[in-house]
Amino acid sequence: MFHIDIIEQCKKNNRKAQMQLYNQYCDGMYIVAKRFLKDAADAEDVVQEAFINAFTKLHQYNAEVTFGAWLKRIVVNKSIDLIKARKADFVALDEVHLKVVDTEKDSKWLVDEAITLSDVKTAIEKLPDKYQYVVMLFLVEGYDHQEISEILGISQVASRTQLSRGKVKLQELLKLKKNGARY
Repeated sequence: MFHIDIIEQCKKNNRKAQMQLYNQYCDGMYIVAKRFLKDAADAEDVVQEAFINAFTKLHQYNAEVTFGAWLKRIVVNKSIDLIKARKADFVALDEVHLKVVDTEKDSKWLVDEAITLSDVKTAIEKLPDKYQYVVMLFLVEGYDHQEISEILGISQVASRTQLSRGKVKLQELLKLKKNGARY
């Protein structure tokens, strides 16, 4: 069964096709949710809700993006909704997915060798929520400002501004750590 055929079968409420699509994406979507949520059970709940939502609204999927990207957006939105509802903190990042800087484009973002991944994780967790969301979505999840503005319900200018300010605060926190001060 081709990927498009599976989606078409899912639109017809074919449970076998739905299970196949779920099995194909559930682990990856769990990782995405877990990056945002501290609790494994919360991440599992978000993934389940995202799949229910996706299967319910599958008729809205128009293949402009891959199904995985469409589903990832649902997972990210549901994760942020849960965080906002609980006013929770962001979870530590997974090493594999951390993309702190693009050194070619932004050389001032070079991080001192003494700064560890743990330091970066802690610093991101210390950012104010409005900066933390944008920093996570941009630097970790790889969303652009248009996508961030849609997800968070802010303008693209606000997304750029909050990212810029978030980066400055993150650099300050990392500089403090380098100089021996504690967070």
